[in-house]
Amino acid sequence: MQTFLVGGAVRDALLGRPVQDRDWVVIGADPASMLAAGFLPVGQDFPVFLHPQTHEEYALARTERKTAPGYHGFAFHAAPDVTLEQDLARRDLSINAMAQDAQGRLIDPYGGQRDLAAKVLRHVSPAFAEDPVRILRLARFAARFTDFSVAPETLALMQAMVAQGEVDALVAERVWQEISRGLMEAKPSRMFEVLRDCGALARLCPELDRLFGVPQPAQHHPEIDSGVHALMVIDRAAQEQSPLELRYACLCHDFGKGLTAPELLPRHIGHEGLSAKLAKQLSERWRVPNECKELAELVAREHTHVHQSTGFGPEARLRLMERCDAWRRPERFALMLWACECDARGRLGLEDRDYPQRQQFLNDLARLQALDLSAVSAQALAEGKTGPAIGRAVQAARLAALMA
Repeated sequence: MQTFLVGGAVRDALLGRPVQDRDWVVIGADPASMLAAGFLPVGQDFPVFLHPQTHEEYALARTERKTAPGYHGFAFHAAPDVTLEQDLARRDLSINAMAQDAQGRLIDPYGGQRDLAAKVLRHVSPAFAEDPVRILRLARFAARFTDFSVAPETLALMQAMVAQGEVDALVAERVWQEISRGLMEAKPSRMFEVLRDCGALARLCPELDRLFGVPQPAQHHPEIDSGVHALMVIDRAAQEQSPLELRYACLCHDFGKGLTAPELLPRHIGHEGLSAKLAKQLSERWRVPNECKELAELVAREHTHVHQSTGFGPEARLRLMERCDAWRRPERFALMLWACECDARGRLGLEDRDYPQRQQFLNDLARLQALDLSAVSAQALAEGKTGPAIGRAVQAARLAALMA
Protein backbone atom coordinates (compact mmCIF):
# COMPACT_ATOMS: atom_id res chain seq x y z
CA MET A 1 0.00 0.00 0.00
CA GLN A 2 1.36 3.42 -1.02
CA THR A 3 -0.21 6.83 -0.39
CA PHE A 4 0.25 9.99 -2.42
CA LEU A 5 -0.84 13.56 -1.80
CA VAL A 6 -2.78 14.65 -4.90
CA GLY A 7 -4.67 17.46 -6.57
CA GLY A 8 -5.21 20.91 -5.15
CA ALA A 9 -2.86 20.53 -2.20
CA VAL A 10 0.06 19.81 -4.54
CA ARG A 11 -0.95 22.60 -6.91
CA ASP A 12 -1.34 25.23 -4.21
CA ALA A 13 1.93 24.30 -2.52
CA LEU A 14 3.77 24.79 -5.82
CA LEU A 15 2.06 28.16 -6.25
CA GLY A 16 2.98 29.23 -2.72
CA ARG A 17 -0.69 29.49 -1.78
CA PRO A 18 -2.15 28.28 1.53
CA VAL A 19 -3.15 24.61 1.41
CA GLN A 20 -6.71 24.32 2.72
CA ASP A 21 -7.54 20.63 2.28
CA ARG A 22 -5.38 17.62 1.60
CA ASP A 23 -6.57 14.65 -0.46
CA TRP A 24 -4.75 11.35 -0.79
CA VAL A 25 -4.74 8.49 -3.28
CA VAL A 26 -3.93 4.96 -2.18
CA ILE A 27 -2.21 2.54 -4.57
CA GLY A 28 -2.13 -1.22 -4.14
CA ALA A 29 -5.01 -1.49 -1.71
CA ASP A 30 -8.63 -2.66 -1.63
CA PRO A 31 -11.53 -1.80 0.70
CA ALA A 32 -10.80 -4.73 2.99
CA SER A 33 -7.19 -3.68 3.57
CA MET A 34 -8.28 -0.10 4.22
CA LEU A 35 -10.79 -1.23 6.83
CA ALA A 36 -8.18 -3.49 8.39
CA ALA A 37 -5.88 -0.47 8.72
CA GLY A 38 -8.55 1.41 10.67
CA PHE A 39 -9.84 3.71 7.91
CA LEU A 40 -13.51 4.68 8.00
CA PRO A 41 -15.55 4.27 4.78
CA VAL A 42 -17.47 7.34 3.56
CA GLY A 43 -17.66 7.02 -0.24
CA GLN A 44 -20.99 6.08 -1.80
CA ASP A 45 -20.14 5.98 -5.52
CA PHE A 46 -16.53 4.82 -5.12
CA PRO A 47 -14.23 3.80 -2.24
CA VAL A 48 -13.23 6.82 -0.15
CA PHE A 49 -12.06 6.52 3.45
CA LEU A 50 -11.26 8.83 6.36
CA HIS A 51 -7.92 8.48 8.12
CA PRO A 52 -8.53 7.32 11.71
CA GLN A 53 -6.40 10.14 13.20
CA THR A 54 -6.32 13.06 10.73
CA HIS A 55 -9.80 12.44 9.22
CA GLU A 56 -8.39 13.43 5.82
CA GLU A 57 -9.83 11.70 2.75
CA TYR A 58 -8.02 8.73 1.23
CA ALA A 59 -9.41 7.41 -2.05
CA LEU A 60 -8.46 4.16 -3.72
CA ALA A 61 -6.85 4.72 -7.11
CA ARG A 62 -9.52 4.28 -9.75
CA THR A 63 -10.38 4.56 -13.40
CA GLU A 64 -13.76 5.55 -14.81
CA ARG A 65 -15.84 4.87 -17.89
CA LYS A 66 -18.64 7.00 -19.36
CA THR A 67 -21.98 5.14 -19.37
CA ALA A 68 -24.63 7.85 -19.85
CA PRO A 69 -24.97 11.61 -20.45
CA GLY A 70 -24.43 14.09 -17.65
CA TYR A 71 -22.65 14.15 -14.33
CA HIS A 72 -23.82 10.80 -12.91
CA GLY A 73 -23.20 8.67 -16.00
CA PHE A 74 -19.99 6.93 -14.93
CA ALA A 75 -18.83 3.46 -13.94
CA PHE A 76 -15.81 3.39 -11.63
CA HIS A 77 -13.16 0.70 -11.29
CA ALA A 78 -11.01 0.68 -8.13
CA ALA A 79 -8.56 -2.15 -7.64
CA PRO A 80 -5.02 -2.76 -6.34
CA ASP A 81 -3.68 -2.95 -9.92
CA VAL A 82 -4.77 0.61 -10.85
CA THR A 83 -1.65 2.76 -11.15
CA LEU A 84 -1.12 6.32 -9.95
CA GLU A 85 -0.72 7.50 -13.55
CA GLN A 86 -4.07 5.93 -14.47
CA ASP A 87 -5.74 7.64 -11.53
CA LEU A 88 -4.24 11.03 -12.40
CA ALA A 89 -5.25 10.63 -16.05
CA ARG A 90 -8.95 10.83 -15.14
CA ARG A 91 -8.58 14.25 -13.49
CA ASP A 92 -9.80 17.43 -15.12
CA LEU A 93 -6.84 19.80 -15.52
CA SER A 94 -3.12 19.21 -15.73
CA ILE A 95 -2.52 21.51 -12.75
CA ASN A 96 -4.76 19.22 -10.69
CA ALA A 97 -3.18 15.99 -11.97
CA MET A 98 0.02 16.06 -9.93
CA ALA A 99 0.96 13.97 -6.91
CA GLN A 100 3.61 13.92 -4.21
CA ASP A 101 5.03 10.82 -2.57
CA ALA A 102 5.97 10.30 1.07
CA GLN A 103 9.46 11.70 0.42
CA GLY A 104 8.07 14.89 -1.12
CA ARG A 105 8.97 13.93 -4.70
CA LEU A 106 6.67 15.35 -7.40
CA ILE A 107 4.92 12.98 -9.82
CA ASP A 108 3.76 14.98 -12.83
CA PRO A 109 3.00 12.76 -15.84
CA TYR A 110 0.76 15.28 -17.62
CA GLY A 111 2.70 18.55 -17.48
CA GLY A 112 0.95 20.25 -14.62
CA GLN A 113 4.06 22.03 -13.38
CA ARG A 114 4.74 23.31 -16.87
CA ASP A 115 1.20 24.67 -17.16
CA LEU A 116 1.46 26.29 -13.74
CA ALA A 117 4.55 28.15 -14.93
CA ALA A 118 2.82 29.13 -18.18
CA LYS A 119 -0.39 30.01 -16.31
CA VAL A 120 -2.56 27.82 -18.51
CA LEU A 121 -5.71 25.85 -17.70
CA ARG A 122 -5.44 22.72 -19.87
CA HIS A 123 -7.39 19.46 -19.85
CA VAL A 124 -5.50 16.26 -19.09
CA SER A 125 -7.08 14.01 -21.71
CA PRO A 126 -10.10 13.70 -24.01
CA ALA A 127 -11.92 12.17 -21.02
CA PHE A 128 -12.50 15.79 -19.89
CA ALA A 129 -15.41 15.84 -22.36
CA GLU A 130 -17.21 13.06 -20.51
CA ASP A 131 -18.11 15.20 -17.48
CA PRO A 132 -19.91 18.54 -18.00
CA VAL A 133 -19.17 19.58 -14.41
CA ARG A 134 -15.60 20.08 -15.57
CA ILE A 135 -16.69 23.09 -17.63
CA LEU A 136 -17.96 24.71 -14.43
CA ARG A 137 -14.85 23.72 -12.50
CA LEU A 138 -12.52 25.18 -15.11
CA ALA A 139 -14.54 28.40 -15.17
CA ARG A 140 -14.32 28.56 -11.38
CA PHE A 141 -10.56 28.09 -11.49
CA ALA A 142 -10.38 30.97 -13.98
CA ALA A 143 -12.06 33.15 -11.34
CA ARG A 144 -9.53 32.03 -8.72
CA PHE A 145 -6.36 32.14 -10.81
CA THR A 146 -7.07 35.49 -12.40
CA ASP A 147 -3.97 35.63 -14.61
CA PHE A 148 -4.38 32.12 -16.08
CA SER A 149 -5.70 31.61 -19.61
CA VAL A 150 -7.65 28.69 -21.05
CA ALA A 151 -5.71 26.56 -23.52
CA PRO A 152 -7.23 26.95 -27.02
CA GLU A 153 -7.68 23.20 -27.43
CA THR A 154 -9.45 23.01 -24.07
CA LEU A 155 -11.82 25.83 -25.02
CA ALA A 156 -12.58 24.07 -28.31
CA LEU A 157 -13.34 20.88 -26.41
CA MET A 158 -15.69 22.74 -24.07
CA GLN A 159 -17.49 24.33 -27.02
CA ALA A 160 -17.99 20.87 -28.53
CA MET A 161 -19.38 19.59 -25.23
CA VAL A 162 -21.93 22.40 -25.16
CA ALA A 163 -22.91 21.73 -28.76
CA GLN A 164 -23.45 18.06 -27.93
CA GLY A 165 -25.86 18.94 -25.11
CA GLU A 166 -23.71 17.75 -22.22
CA VAL A 167 -24.33 20.96 -20.25
CA ASP A 168 -28.09 20.44 -20.49
CA ALA A 169 -27.73 17.26 -18.42
CA LEU A 170 -26.29 19.08 -15.38
CA VAL A 171 -28.41 18.92 -12.24
CA ALA A 172 -29.37 22.18 -10.54
CA GLU A 173 -27.66 21.38 -7.24
CA ARG A 174 -24.29 20.81 -8.89
CA VAL A 175 -24.60 23.95 -11.02
CA TRP A 176 -25.28 26.05 -7.93
CA GLN A 177 -22.49 24.36 -5.99
CA GLU A 178 -19.91 25.37 -8.60
CA ILE A 179 -21.40 28.80 -9.39
CA SER A 180 -21.61 29.74 -5.71
CA ARG A 181 -17.99 28.74 -5.16
CA GLY A 182 -16.94 30.71 -8.22
CA LEU A 183 -18.81 33.78 -6.99
CA MET A 184 -16.66 33.69 -3.86
CA GLU A 185 -13.38 33.70 -5.81
CA ALA A 186 -11.14 36.71 -6.36
CA LYS A 187 -12.60 37.74 -9.74
CA PRO A 188 -15.97 36.09 -10.37
CA SER A 189 -16.41 37.82 -13.72
CA ARG A 190 -13.82 35.49 -15.25
CA MET A 191 -16.02 32.49 -14.48
CA PHE A 192 -18.87 33.94 -16.48
CA GLU A 193 -16.56 35.08 -19.28
CA VAL A 194 -15.25 31.52 -19.70
CA LEU A 195 -18.79 30.12 -19.63
CA ARG A 196 -19.79 32.66 -22.27
CA ASP A 197 -16.75 31.92 -24.44
CA CYS A 198 -17.63 28.23 -24.63
CA GLY A 199 -21.38 28.81 -25.06
CA ALA A 200 -22.40 27.35 -21.70
CA LEU A 201 -23.63 30.65 -20.26
CA ALA A 202 -26.53 30.81 -22.72
CA ARG A 203 -27.60 27.35 -21.56
CA LEU A 204 -27.09 27.82 -17.83
CA CYS A 205 -27.92 31.50 -17.33
CA PRO A 206 -29.58 33.06 -20.38
CA GLU A 207 -30.70 35.93 -18.13
CA LEU A 208 -27.07 37.09 -17.90
CA ASP A 209 -26.04 36.04 -21.39
CA ARG A 210 -28.76 38.25 -22.94
CA LEU A 211 -27.27 41.37 -21.34
CA PHE A 212 -24.15 41.40 -23.51
CA GLY A 213 -24.41 43.86 -26.36
CA VAL A 214 -27.38 45.68 -24.79
CA PRO A 215 -26.60 49.44 -24.48
CA GLN A 216 -27.19 51.72 -21.49
CA PRO A 217 -27.11 55.54 -21.19
CA ALA A 218 -23.47 56.64 -21.42
CA GLN A 219 -23.89 59.40 -18.82
CA HIS A 220 -24.68 56.79 -16.16
CA HIS A 221 -22.79 53.84 -17.64
CA PRO A 222 -19.55 54.82 -19.39
CA GLU A 223 -18.93 51.10 -20.03
CA ILE A 224 -22.19 51.13 -22.11
CA ASP A 225 -22.65 47.36 -22.35
CA SER A 226 -25.14 45.91 -19.82
CA GLY A 227 -23.31 42.59 -19.61
CA VAL A 228 -19.95 44.25 -19.00
CA HIS A 229 -21.58 46.33 -16.25
CA ALA A 230 -23.06 43.25 -14.57
CA LEU A 231 -19.64 41.62 -14.39
CA MET A 232 -18.05 44.82 -13.08
CA VAL A 233 -20.62 44.94 -10.28
CA ILE A 234 -19.91 41.33 -9.27
CA ASP A 235 -16.18 42.03 -9.21
CA ARG A 236 -16.75 45.15 -7.13
CA ALA A 237 -18.63 43.05 -4.59
CA ALA A 238 -15.75 40.57 -4.56
CA GLN A 239 -13.20 43.34 -4.01
CA GLU A 240 -15.15 44.39 -0.92
CA GLN A 241 -15.09 40.83 0.48
CA SER A 242 -18.88 40.68 0.49
CA PRO A 243 -20.88 37.54 1.40
CA LEU A 244 -22.34 35.13 -1.12
CA GLU A 245 -25.91 36.44 -1.01
CA LEU A 246 -24.73 39.94 -1.90
CA ARG A 247 -22.61 38.72 -4.82
CA TYR A 248 -25.53 36.69 -6.13
CA ALA A 249 -27.80 39.73 -5.87
CA CYS A 250 -25.26 41.73 -7.88
CA LEU A 251 -25.32 39.02 -10.54
CA CYS A 252 -29.11 39.25 -10.87
CA HIS A 253 -29.78 42.96 -10.37
CA ASP A 254 -30.16 44.04 -14.02
CA PHE A 255 -31.52 40.91 -15.74
CA GLY A 256 -34.54 42.82 -17.04
CA LYS A 257 -32.36 44.95 -19.32
CA GLY A 258 -31.89 41.94 -21.56
CA LEU A 259 -35.59 42.06 -22.48
CA THR A 260 -36.08 45.83 -22.83
CA ALA A 261 -38.21 46.75 -25.84
CA PRO A 262 -36.20 48.50 -28.60
CA GLU A 263 -38.20 51.71 -28.23
CA LEU A 264 -37.16 51.97 -24.58
CA LEU A 265 -33.42 51.63 -25.24
CA PRO A 266 -31.03 52.70 -23.90
CA ARG A 267 -32.92 53.92 -20.80
CA HIS A 268 -34.51 50.59 -19.75
CA ILE A 269 -37.55 52.18 -18.13
CA GLY A 270 -39.28 49.68 -15.85
CA HIS A 271 -36.59 47.04 -15.94
CA GLU A 272 -36.60 46.66 -12.16
CA GLY A 273 -39.76 44.58 -11.83
CA LEU A 274 -38.76 42.35 -14.72
CA SER A 275 -35.29 41.92 -13.20
CA ALA A 276 -36.87 40.75 -9.94
CA LYS A 277 -39.05 38.26 -11.80
CA LEU A 278 -36.10 36.86 -13.75
CA ALA A 279 -33.99 36.69 -10.58
CA LYS A 280 -36.73 34.62 -8.97
CA GLN A 281 -36.85 32.29 -11.96
CA LEU A 282 -33.10 31.74 -11.89
CA SER A 283 -33.13 31.14 -8.13
CA GLU A 284 -35.81 28.51 -8.50
CA ARG A 285 -34.04 26.88 -11.44
CA TRP A 286 -30.71 26.69 -9.60
CA ARG A 287 -32.42 26.02 -6.23
CA VAL A 288 -30.39 28.68 -4.47
CA PRO A 289 -30.75 29.24 -0.70
CA ASN A 290 -33.60 31.49 0.41
CA GLU A 291 -31.32 34.25 1.72
CA CYS A 292 -29.75 34.55 -1.74
CA LYS A 293 -33.09 34.39 -3.51
CA GLU A 294 -34.77 37.02 -1.32
CA LEU A 295 -31.92 39.51 -1.46
CA ALA A 296 -31.57 39.16 -5.24
CA GLU A 297 -35.24 39.98 -5.78
CA LEU A 298 -35.10 42.91 -3.36
CA VAL A 299 -32.01 44.45 -4.96
CA ALA A 300 -33.39 43.96 -8.46
CA ARG A 301 -36.64 45.69 -7.51
CA GLU A 302 -35.28 48.58 -5.47
CA HIS A 303 -31.74 49.46 -6.62
CA THR A 304 -32.71 52.36 -8.89
CA HIS A 305 -34.97 53.78 -6.19
CA VAL A 306 -32.07 53.76 -3.73
CA HIS A 307 -29.87 55.45 -6.35
CA GLN A 308 -32.47 58.22 -6.75
CA SER A 309 -33.13 58.64 -3.04
CA THR A 310 -30.88 61.69 -2.61
CA GLY A 311 -33.88 63.61 -3.93
CA PHE A 312 -36.41 61.88 -1.68
CA GLY A 313 -38.15 63.51 1.25
CA PRO A 314 -38.79 61.69 4.54
CA GLU A 315 -42.09 60.25 3.32
CA ALA A 316 -40.56 58.64 0.24
CA ARG A 317 -37.63 57.26 2.22
CA LEU A 318 -40.02 55.79 4.76
CA ARG A 319 -42.08 54.12 2.01
CA LEU A 320 -38.96 52.56 0.53
CA MET A 321 -37.93 51.22 3.93
CA GLU A 322 -41.42 49.80 4.44
CA ARG A 323 -41.25 47.98 1.10
CA CYS A 324 -37.91 46.51 2.17
CA ASP A 325 -39.26 45.45 5.59
CA ALA A 326 -36.25 47.29 7.01
CA TRP A 327 -37.17 47.20 10.71
CA ARG A 328 -37.94 43.49 10.76
CA ARG A 329 -35.05 42.53 8.42
CA PRO A 330 -32.36 45.15 9.17
CA GLU A 331 -29.44 42.89 8.20
CA ARG A 332 -30.99 42.16 4.81
CA PHE A 333 -31.74 45.86 4.31
CA ALA A 334 -28.10 46.72 5.03
CA LEU A 335 -26.95 44.12 2.50
CA MET A 336 -29.35 45.56 -0.07
CA LEU A 337 -27.82 49.02 0.41
CA TRP A 338 -24.33 47.55 0.09
CA ALA A 339 -25.31 45.87 -3.19
CA CYS A 340 -26.68 49.18 -4.48
CA GLU A 341 -23.34 50.82 -3.73
CA CYS A 342 -21.55 48.05 -5.62
CA ASP A 343 -23.89 48.70 -8.55
CA ALA A 344 -23.15 52.43 -8.47
CA ARG A 345 -19.39 51.81 -8.37
CA GLY A 346 -19.30 48.92 -10.81
CA ARG A 347 -19.00 51.33 -13.72
CA LEU A 348 -16.09 52.35 -15.88
CA GLY A 349 -14.26 55.30 -14.31
CA LEU A 350 -16.76 55.60 -11.45
CA GLU A 351 -15.25 52.99 -9.15
CA ASP A 352 -14.47 55.53 -6.42
CA ARG A 353 -17.56 57.73 -6.68
CA ASP A 354 -19.30 58.90 -3.53
CA TYR A 355 -22.46 57.03 -2.60
CA PRO A 356 -24.15 58.87 0.29
CA GLN A 357 -27.42 56.98 -0.17
CA ARG A 358 -26.19 53.96 1.73
CA GLN A 359 -25.21 55.89 4.84
CA GLN A 360 -28.35 58.02 4.66
CA PHE A 361 -30.58 54.96 4.89
CA LEU A 362 -28.44 53.35 7.58
CA ASN A 363 -28.80 56.56 9.61
CA ASP A 364 -32.56 56.53 8.98
CA LEU A 365 -32.79 52.93 10.12
CA ALA A 366 -30.85 53.71 13.31
CA ARG A 367 -33.27 56.53 14.13
CA LEU A 368 -36.27 54.28 13.64
CA GLN A 369 -34.74 51.45 15.67
CA ALA A 370 -34.19 53.90 18.53
CA LEU A 371 -37.90 54.72 18.72
CA ASP A 372 -39.84 53.40 21.70
CA LEU A 373 -42.79 52.08 19.69
CA SER A 374 -44.31 50.36 22.71
CA ALA A 375 -44.69 53.80 24.30
CA VAL A 376 -46.23 55.14 21.08
CA SER A 377 -48.72 52.25 21.03
CA ALA A 378 -49.51 52.68 24.73
CA GLN A 379 -50.19 56.38 24.21
CA ALA A 380 -52.47 55.60 21.28
CA LEU A 381 -54.40 53.09 23.39
CA ALA A 382 -54.70 55.62 26.18
CA GLU A 383 -56.27 57.98 23.66
CA GLY A 384 -58.84 55.37 22.78
CA LYS A 385 -57.33 54.36 19.46
CA THR A 386 -57.55 50.80 18.19
CA GLY A 387 -56.41 48.68 15.24
CA PRO A 388 -55.45 50.73 12.16
CA ALA A 389 -55.39 53.93 14.19
CA ILE A 390 -52.56 52.55 16.32
CA GLY A 391 -50.70 51.63 13.14
CA ARG A 392 -51.12 55.19 11.87
CA ALA A 393 -49.74 56.51 15.16
CA VAL A 394 -46.67 54.32 14.80
CA GLN A 395 -46.27 55.48 11.20
CA ALA A 396 -46.54 59.11 12.27
CA ALA A 397 -43.86 58.57 14.95
CA ARG A 398 -41.52 57.06 12.38
CA LEU A 399 -42.08 59.90 9.96
CA ALA A 400 -41.51 62.46 12.72
CA ALA A 401 -38.21 60.76 13.58
CA LEU A 402 -37.05 61.01 9.96
CA MET A 403 -38.19 64.62 9.66
CA ALA A 404 -36.32 65.54 12.83
